[in-house]
Amino acid sequence: MNNIPQIMSGVYLTGHGGLDKLVYREDIPVPVPQAGEVLIEVKGAGVNNTDINTRLGWYSKKVTSDTNAGGREGLQEVDNDDASWGGVPLQFPRIQGGDICGIIVQVGEGVEPNRIGTRVLVRSMQNIPTKDNPLAMQTMGSEVDGGFAQYCVAKAKESFPINCDWSDTELASIPISYSTAEGMLCRADIQKETILITGASGGVGSAAIQLAKVRGAKIIAQCAPDKATALKELGADRTVNRTDDLVGILGENSVDAVVDLVGGSSWPQLLDILKPGGKYVASGAIAGPIVDLDLRSLYLKDLTLFGSTVHDPYVFENVIRCIEEGQIKPLVAQSFPLKEIHQAQTVFMEKKFIGKLVLVP
Repeated sequence: MNNIPQIMSGVYLTGHGGLDKLVYREDIPVPVPQAGEVLIEVKGAGVNNTDINTRLGWYSKKVTSDTNAGGREGLQEVDNDDASWGGVPLQFPRIQGGDICGIIVQVGEGVEPNRIGTRVLVRSMQNIPTKDNPLAMQTMGSEVDGGFAQYCVAKAKESFPINCDWSDTELASIPISYSTAEGMLCRADIQKETILITGASGGVGSAAIQLAKVRGAKIIAQCAPDKATALKELGADRTVNRTDDLVGILGENSVDAVVDLVGGSSWPQLLDILKPGGKYVASGAIAGPIVDLDLRSLYLKDLTLFGSTVHDPYVFENVIRCIEEGQIKPLVAQSFPLKEIHQAQTVFMEKKFIGKLVLVP
């Protein structure tokens, strides 16, 4: 593992905007691991909504559209000063890619050399608490370079060994989607209860189906009709159409919890279907971030609303355990060579698949 090149191929994000801001290069310097870090030869990197959102600058408070608006050409209203996860300017060029499966090929100072050769998954959203913000984090592919390249560096403590018979491509579909889903389930303490999962055919939604099933939940999955059968096979007990009148079909006060990845104009009905004392947890807004909230629904029904982004390492460890114990299965719809990232993101934005897309350097 000592034949590490000095340059590599990868994709630079050169600024906020359209697909043209993603530039494939073959002359990127291979990073060098510093103290407490490892160098990983990337074997696969999944595609996520956050890749699109970060490229577009969708996290900027000036943006109120859904996540696909301007996905190819870019958005008009973006404030570069608050267009990242953490609300601070992104540093360009940036190598994106928060889903990383690979092999440790070099270690920095203070890291045991016997870690070289280990296959790992990198925890994408990493806690870096500060005095003023105990929930501060850094995300692979956003605040630091990620996996859309042949090599990347990561903190040794955030690079988790994985022992299973899954392929590298299958494992590369896991980190962001499954840790986000598990984080939501942990935050809302989902147990053996009836839950609705919106956006259920996407990466996080399909992960939430599997992980909630492990917890013994009864799952109603909201999706397009042509994806219903596949989601039932994945573990959903029932499906509803994403355009359905949920109150008319499910009834008021019919579910214990809502796991929401969609938001948008139909959001108010999610509170209507929650039972008194019910729980709502969000970690996405692909249909739009601005919703109408009737505060009477919130306080008269004694509802609890959770936001879920940052989570402790045990959440990722839960996902690793579910893989190694065979409790969940991979769901990769398609893989692409890294140089075809424009095509991969185009397919991603069309939302005609179930599960995840993966890029292979």
